[in-house]
Amino acid sequence: MDLFLKVSRLCPRRTLAQELCDAGFVLLNGRPAKSAHTVKVGDELNIRRRDREIVARVLQAPENRNVSRSDAGRLVDILSERVIGPLDD
Repeated sequence: MDLFLKVSRLCPRRTLAQELCDAGFVLLNGRPAKSAHTVKVGDELNIRRRDREIVARVLQAPENRNVSRSDAGRLVDILSERVIGPLDD
């Protein structure tokens, strides 16, 4: 999971992806996801960060860790993205 979030550019760093998973801010198909969980095609990801919440569907699972920036956009389909304001907790 953490590697997929980094490779797909949903998180800038793998350590941040691990921290988000450990804190329960990453949901996989509506359930809290561990950082070591395997991501499959068709899975729905909810990622909540301090300033925004992203809902994405997995379109492809990368075969290796090296994915170009242009190919990273083809790994997920962003279903929704909303900015979270200071009063939206």
